[in-house]
Amino acid sequence: MIVSVIGLGKFGARVATRLSEKGIEVVAIDSNIELVEKIKDLVTHAVCIDVTDEKALRSVNISDVDVAIVSIGDNIQMSIMAVAMLRKLGVGRVIARATNLLHEHVLEEIGASEIVKIEEGMGDIVASKIVAPHIVQQYNFAPGYSIVQMKLGKHFAGKTLVESQLKQVYSLNAVAIEKKVPYITEEGKSDFRIEINDNPVPMDTISDDDIVVVVGSDRNFKKLFNDLSEQ
Repeated sequence: MIVSVIGLGKFGARVATRLSEKGIEVVAIDSNIELVEKIKDLVTHAVCIDVTDEKALRSVNISDVDVAIVSIGDNIQMSIMAVAMLRKLGVGRVIARATNLLHEHVLEEIGASEIVKIEEGMGDIVASKIVAPHIVQQYNFAPGYSIVQMKLGKHFAGKTLVESQLKQVYSLNAVAIEKKVPYITEEGKSDFRIEINDNPVPMDTISDDDIVVVVGSDRNFKKLFNDLSEQ
């Protein structure tokens, strides 16, 4: 996987270095040479270019990246232009940082795939979402510990919680399961409703599209994410 991080302030630099630590090929981009020099030994490639310059972006083969993260926060106009340029050049997944509601709305309108409103300390979570796309949301409630909403995928589908061995193998605890339950509307149409099981028992079964809320240490989550990424 190749990920480009555009904007190497505190947040962008954190995301770029964490992704690199996880074995991802990272192309770090900023127009500030000092920021590029600071990170160049921590990522795969670091380049100083103007991200609003189409020719410059093409020169680094930006269309070849799997994910582009626009982490620019202090220059909204540049952030918007960067997202628009990435979409024009065919980058399939563009994650953009928004600093206010108007910024978020404009990013949605020009085609950002995902929008985040977070600061430096949450850079690890964005990196984890890319490495582990089965994560729906992650919350750090104490140093080294998280609550994660996630899809466990086909490997766990059809298994009970006890058969999944989340607790036995990973020392993680499932505290809730969100299911999409099919039903027929009054108009006779097929639809789904969301049902929350907030007190799951060991014999409850996990379906492929269930969202399971899991609690545990980040170290144990890392082991689970690594195993899921290999499936």
